[in-house]
Amino acid sequence: MNDKRPSIVWRLWLLIAQVIAVSAGLLIAWKAFGPEPVAPGRADVVALREAPPADATASAPNGKAVATRLEAGFRAAAAKASASVVNIYTRKAPPRQLPGWPRPYGGSDEEAAQGQSSLGSGVVVAAQGFILTNNHVVDGADEIAVMLPGGKVAEARVVGTDPETDLAVLRVDAKGLQPITFADPASVQIGDIVLAVGDPFGVGQTVTQGIVSATGRNRLGINTFENFIQTDAAINPGNSGGALVDTSGHLVGINTAIYSRSGGSQGIGFAIPVSLARQVMEQIIATGRVSRGWLGVSARDVIHETTGAAAGAALVAVQRGGPAERAGLRAGDTVVSINGKEIGDTAALINETAALAPGTRAQFKVLRERKAMALAVELGQRPVTRKQ
Repeated sequence: MNDKRPSIVWRLWLLIAQVIAVSAGLLIAWKAFGPEPVAPGRADVVALREAPPADATASAPNGKAVATRLEAGFRAAAAKASASVVNIYTRKAPPRQLPGWPRPYGGSDEEAAQGQSSLGSGVVVAAQGFILTNNHVVDGADEIAVMLPGGKVAEARVVGTDPETDLAVLRVDAKGLQPITFADPASVQIGDIVLAVGDPFGVGQTVTQGIVSATGRNRLGINTFENFIQTDAAINPGNSGGALVDTSGHLVGINTAIYSRSGGSQGIGFAIPVSLARQVMEQIIATGRVSRGWLGVSARDVIHETTGAAAGAALVAVQRGGPAERAGLRAGDTVVSINGKEIGDTAALINETAALAPGTRAQFKVLRERKAMALAVELGQRPVTRKQ
């Protein structure tokens, strides 16, 4: 009798080889023509748009280019910035009122029943729905609505606020947002042409043009931390929180306040520079709040006897148990530098300490009875003070 086992084994190996060959072909075809693999999920990442550094785009003036820009009327810059600026509407619920009692604010019975409403502007800073605006635009609001470019209205929530710089970050659930591009802070110079974009008096989005009149404006009593860009671009009520942009449509500041006796623009407006606005915004997006270093002193400016220029910050009082006292600072000491950076006056002292994170160990150079001393100070957490 013939043994057929070798033939069966051969057929079995042949079948296995055919299955492997077909599977390999299917796998190759799937990789070549099948759908793209789904990327693994990741945490929400906020990416900001940045303009190139000022020196990378600087070039000698070109008469033809300048003429072309003037003829265009800055249309491209206005269109680019306007696509990132939104209108903000807020509402405060009316207080509970007993019949016949006087209202705490004027207006008709209908207005009293509806509550108080106000408006402002904001700037889209990230595609995830983050909007930068002024704190005073949304402070105390019970409802916040944002009108996006194109007319769509979205409800907004407050991510965080910083009353000391008058900045706030909102977030909306919306798709297809156009984030603004942040200008290089070093590119802003006195005499530069700027455009202010916002919603003055609720008439709708408006663009006005002017120049940078001054930079580094402070001691105005508007905010705790002041480093304003001054401009003569028309800024009116409702422009607050809107964008101040350069001729490329890049954000150089957040419009905040005006100097006016009539309530309308008189050619003196102030904007928070993009350097400060971005620093505050990034902290709020990351943690919901802003943390600043704190020294625990009060000080006054020191005026040089010969030149009359500011020459340091003299400590008038040192808080008991505060960071300054623990480090050995005393009333009467004059702070002249922090971490090697010159301190010219009390504003510089406040700004430099606030720019450092709580817990930072900073090197202070002080004059005590006209003798130079070096002290290491571990800064504390600055208490939040709300503007009255």
